[in-house]
Amino acid sequence: MSVGSGCIPAIPGAAPPARGRLLGGAFLQVAAARPRAGRCRATQQHGGRLRLGGRVVARAGAAETPVAGAGAAFSEKFPLRRCQTVEGKAWVRVDAEPDGDGKCKVVVGCDVAGKWVLHWGVSYDGEHGSEWDQPPSEMRPPGSVPIKDYAIETPLEILSNSECRYEVQIKFDKDTPIAAINFVLKEEETGAWFQHKGRDFRIPLSGSLDGGVPLGANQDIGVWPGDLGHLKRHEGSNAQPQETIPGGTGLSGKHISGFYQEFQIIKSEYTQNFVTVTVKRDNETHKRLVEFDTDIPGEVVIHWGVCRDNSMTWEIPPEPHPPTTKIFRQKALQTLLQQKDDGRGNSLSLLLDAEYSGLFFVLKLDEYTWLRNLENGSDFFISLTRVEQRGSTQDLDKVEPQKVEDKSSQADGIISDIRNLVVGLSSRRGQRAKNKVLQEDILQEIERLAAEAYSIFRSPTIGSVEASVDLDDPSIAKPACSGTGSGFEIVCQGFNWESHKSGKWYVELGTKAKELSSLGFTIVWSPPPTDSVSPEGYMPRDLYNLNSRYGTMDELKELVKVFHEAGIKVLGDAVLNHRCAQFQNNNGVWNIFGGRMNWDDRAVVADDPHFQGRGNKSSGDNFHAAPNIDHSQEFVRNDLKEWLCWMRKEVGYDGWRLDFVRGFWGGYVKDYLEASEPYFAVGEYWDSLSYTYGEMDYNQDAHRQRIVDWINATNGTAGAFDVTTKGILHAALERSEYWRLSDEKGKPPGVLGWWPSRAVTFIENHDTGSTQGHWRFPYGMELQGYAYILTHPGTPAVFYDHIFSHLQPEIAKFINIRQRQKIHCRSKIKILKAERSLYAAEIDEKLIMKIGSEHFEPSGPQNWIVAAEGQDYKIWEVSS
Repeated sequence: MSVGSGCIPAIPGAAPPARGRLLGGAFLQVAAARPRAGRCRATQQHGGRLRLGGRVVARAGAAETPVAGAGAAFSEKFPLRRCQTVEGKAWVRVDAEPDGDGKCKVVVGCDVAGKWVLHWGVSYDGEHGSEWDQPPSEMRPPGSVPIKDYAIETPLEILSNSECRYEVQIKFDKDTPIAAINFVLKEEETGAWFQHKGRDFRIPLSGSLDGGVPLGANQDIGVWPGDLGHLKRHEGSNAQPQETIPGGTGLSGKHISGFYQEFQIIKSEYTQNFVTVTVKRDNETHKRLVEFDTDIPGEVVIHWGVCRDNSMTWEIPPEPHPPTTKIFRQKALQTLLQQKDDGRGNSLSLLLDAEYSGLFFVLKLDEYTWLRNLENGSDFFISLTRVEQRGSTQDLDKVEPQKVEDKSSQADGIISDIRNLVVGLSSRRGQRAKNKVLQEDILQEIERLAAEAYSIFRSPTIGSVEASVDLDDPSIAKPACSGTGSGFEIVCQGFNWESHKSGKWYVELGTKAKELSSLGFTIVWSPPPTDSVSPEGYMPRDLYNLNSRYGTMDELKELVKVFHEAGIKVLGDAVLNHRCAQFQNNNGVWNIFGGRMNWDDRAVVADDPHFQGRGNKSSGDNFHAAPNIDHSQEFVRNDLKEWLCWMRKEVGYDGWRLDFVRGFWGGYVKDYLEASEPYFAVGEYWDSLSYTYGEMDYNQDAHRQRIVDWINATNGTAGAFDVTTKGILHAALERSEYWRLSDEKGKPPGVLGWWPSRAVTFIENHDTGSTQGHWRFPYGMELQGYAYILTHPGTPAVFYDHIFSHLQPEIAKFINIRQRQKIHCRSKIKILKAERSLYAAEIDEKLIMKIGSEHFEPSGPQNWIVAAEGQDYKIWEVSS
């Protein structure tokens, strides 16, 4: 899911502008900001934090390593992401006089490096409004691709003898009935869309033009969506017509004069860096030596503090402090890191007394740029007590057992907390009934602590699910309620990030039901149906109000009916983690809810500082843009179960796509699914893969372990999107590193390699693609991705934008092959090749596929025939 922006927890003692900075009117989020649920592909994580009761301790990430030294030591490496800007210019030129071929010409270009695409359409004479039409075929430059039925995308080509000048030319007849060309400049690598003052660029060609201001008029240029790119008028440029049009508006007359106009482009790019923290025990002084090392160039300030007894309260240690240290508002210290001798980054060493149990820090690059933990958007936290728990680090074979011991010691604290609560509860049994509420609160706290204790032992540990274990073994007991369908499902995501704009999406999608059925889809995932603060639906407010930007409740019910008649089941997009309030409390905080679920602030978790909740602490990660719901409250769970059951009965939904499930314990999901009994359910458990020095690690077991842990917490009642597989496909295809598609045990490296029946594979969705473009699949390689997921086990999901595009014929062919060969979510796979430029696999001994540029042909006694073939992919079937 995604929303317009999220709130960022305050850095102790830091000024509010640390959240971001304004760049030419566009808000630029820095790495300090917690990424939205749909993560950018550049976002990574290695370490994080586990909440244990009222405490927080550091969780060892994939980059944590023991460090040999005089005393026990450990080291943690955290990824960082900095935003840098690249400036250049774009230009638009209209040649109104016909060339030798009798054609006039529109030229759009830019000089900023990237994969630039012109997303464009036309408006005809006499048309009103801002709707586009596709241009006639003779007007389309080579390489143009139709987008749905209203636009064309044409790549800009680099000019000959030029390192960085890109242009595209559109030719048209002088007497054309086309009134205007409308376009948006799109940069594929970052997903940035550049517009004219927040609207489409419009180049008038003839006739009259309504609904926008054409180029050539003195207008500023804005940015859309606002966080990835920026355009503004080039100060030295002029929009100078080569001829004068009567009236000077450019809005009337049969032909517009030629003109040339330049604009400044400011494109944001993200740079990967790291910071490594090493903690050593000094046996002589009994102090702890903490060393910071980062590859960020230039001045870097560390904003830091310490805490004792896991209190999680920032303190300033007594002097002496390191050189170049300043006290910040009596709440924290700020120390300038020292440039390393080789000039490649900065470092710092400091000594801390043994009485301190933890260290907080944030890196500060300038007044407005703060870098924090990419995993959760919080301050970095290092548990200093781990250096004592480790003992000697000379025997590296003991590192893994020590992790288990760490977990045991962490759980001891929770067990002690639970014991104290039970004693307190027992002492109150003889008191009057007025203490009933207090007793219920204590019971809820015990339940929450037990959930957290469970999460410790199920927290990501590399290799905790052995490749030899088949989680789909028929001998393993199945859950009482399994929302995993028949195993032969093929899912269509039935919307994109822009679908709400028509206001009639349910009606539009319903017209596609028969076509989607004929293509072979068995499930359609529909958008969030409820009243919402954000038009996309991911900031729900009144859950029983099903009149949304996608259509009315009656249109929704009709949509479900139409799909059922076409033989397709329908998933509702259920946002359970957070909910927007209708009313403010006495402090002006929005945490009082209206409608049928008229909750108060007890329904909001207590550890989100923005919404003053009186519930228990969150059982997952907080989403800071809206009140996070406390699912440990019985009245909350009962209301949500009732609502889900009502949606199943009233609307006719067959199951759920569950949004941002990282925000609450999977055990609560189990309760909701057992109550609503969906045919199919899938959760969005999305976090970042593991990287080292900006390079994706080969071993992503820790990442898929976290997803498997969540599925296991639901008791297997739901599947999860296989984010691991998507990320690995990105690296494999972009870098021609197809060896990544086999793990160390020779199995697929994603969730589908460990628990295929619960893995919902995908290559794009409304967050990663569409106009958001947070983590776009490698451009031009989509069919390789679909050749992979539509032939492999797991449950494949196909994105709407890809279905209704030039990719449809091949996607339909892949689906037909899958269904003809009866490939299902538990199909057996044998990887035949996983090399630099080639991946090949055999599925159920009746299908072989390959992707990559290297040649491959199947061998063996079977007679294999080609079923599908294209650019860098090929599929064979056994001849019957």
